[in-house]
Amino acid sequence: MPDTPHLQPSGPGDDDEGQEQLEEMLRALLGDGAADNPQLAEALRSMGLEQVDPAMLQMVQAQMQAMMSGSTDGPINISLATDVARKAVAAGGDASVGEATTKDVEQVVQVANLWLDAVTDFTAPASRGQAWSRAEWIEQTMPVWKQLVEPVASGVGAAIQRAMQQQMRELGSEGLPPELGLPPGVDLSSMMGQLEPMMARMSSAMFGMQVGQAVGALAGELVTGTEVGLPLIKDNAVVILPANVPAFADGLGVDTGEVHLYLAVREAARARLFAQVGWLAPALLAAVQSYAGDISIDTERIERAIGEANMSDPEELQKALQGSLFTPEPSEAQQRALVQLERLLALVEGWVDTVSQKACEPHLPHVAQLSEAVRRRRAAGGPAERLFASLVGLELRPRRLREAATVWAALEDAAGPEGRDEAWSHPDSAPGVADLDDPLGYVARRTGEQPQEPARDEVDEALDALLTQGQAELDADRRGSQGIGFRANPANESTGDSAEDGSPGGSADSADEDSPGDDSPGDDAPGDDSDGDDSRGDDSPGAGDR
Repeated sequence: MPDTPHLQPSGPGDDDEGQEQLEEMLRALLGDGAADNPQLAEALRSMGLEQVDPAMLQMVQAQMQAMMSGSTDGPINISLATDVARKAVAAGGDASVGEATTKDVEQVVQVANLWLDAVTDFTAPASRGQAWSRAEWIEQTMPVWKQLVEPVASGVGAAIQRAMQQQMRELGSEGLPPELGLPPGVDLSSMMGQLEPMMARMSSAMFGMQVGQAVGALAGELVTGTEVGLPLIKDNAVVILPANVPAFADGLGVDTGEVHLYLAVREAARARLFAQVGWLAPALLAAVQSYAGDISIDTERIERAIGEANMSDPEELQKALQGSLFTPEPSEAQQRALVQLERLLALVEGWVDTVSQKACEPHLPHVAQLSEAVRRRRAAGGPAERLFASLVGLELRPRRLREAATVWAALEDAAGPEGRDEAWSHPDSAPGVADLDDPLGYVARRTGEQPQEPARDEVDEALDALLTQGQAELDADRRGSQGIGFRANPANESTGDSAEDGSPGGSADSADEDSPGDDSPGDDAPGDDSDGDDSRGDDSPGAGDR
């Protein structure tokens, strides 16, 4: 039976053509000069790569070039990430936003800004409200995602390179396994120098695919541009993703127009905050980067994955490295960054909750229901949490949101909207972690006034009466016990050891304490301590009355 046709060259000229395409592919993967490496070329020929049908070789070359395309300046192939994310949202359907929808969003944002003007002095950004498709959101926010994830990608890329070097050293010291198909005398150390550029591209492509998948999933659920609480949008534009709003509104029983208005108010408030508080956006991004930059990579797990995976297939490598690449215990620096990040996220979302509530209550009938839907959505987590957990090892969630909202509401009650917003004027004046536990103390320091106790009501009065009655009954019981000669003597317990061990002294002490007239309140002379009882009867209620 003849050989399968596509495995053998079909004509005398195909050898030269296959050789040229092999050299081209090597240059694309390993850089200029790689194809001139005789050992590497011989190793690939011995594996039969040169004998592959030229058409198939060309197809493989095109796939590898597409995967390795894009900038190689950093640890993430951002072009690949964008392409993967766009394909993810396109698979679920992502139509372009029509002109009518764009105008509707512009009008909704205008109304939202009018309502916000009445409750905050923070001014709106100059840009108009924008309606984006999911793909547009991906394109516009990808530079920020790259900035956030790069520290982790650098660490993982370096770990992969070290793992590969270790694998090569072990192979070189133990002799080459025959199943590799490498010719005798191949110097793996010199090959490693040629493979390192390819590994850097592979690592960059792997992270690009992972970022693309995560950002694509996020784009399929977000209803507004900065819903995750991070400054992702250039120029702080107010962005709505109309395609995702119906899923949010499903089951609420609230008119879609009202839902759009409420979401627009929240996004417009967040945009004002990022635009007017100059230190806030850099502080948020720095906290994420600080956490990511101090991550400890689980090198042992990466070495196992490298040893088991097919290194020529980025998708297989990505699957092998999926899961926890990071050591489970955060460092002290990471813990500090996490506390800072959680505080800032809580302050942002707490302020947005407070201001949005004030802005919407006079105009929308279902504010409480919509606010609760947002809280449930946040508490349940979502793609934002999964993205940061997988890419940065960080659970991104404002844990102390309710405390932060309480601080802003209390400050507004004491100092008005101006005093509330003035707290953002400097990082040191914004509420700290301890202030979230003591809102009244923070308000007192900001306003110079002592915190007022909350007004008393009928429940407080009833509780006081119950406590007073209980204290009176306790006092009566004590007086009664003194009248019949009982007293509290906790020291008896300490002398019980002697009685229990059966010593004569212990028996004598017990008899002394039980004998009438020895220690009873009526028989003791004032100041008489001659009984030798080390239990100090003056601690008893009877002694205390003498």
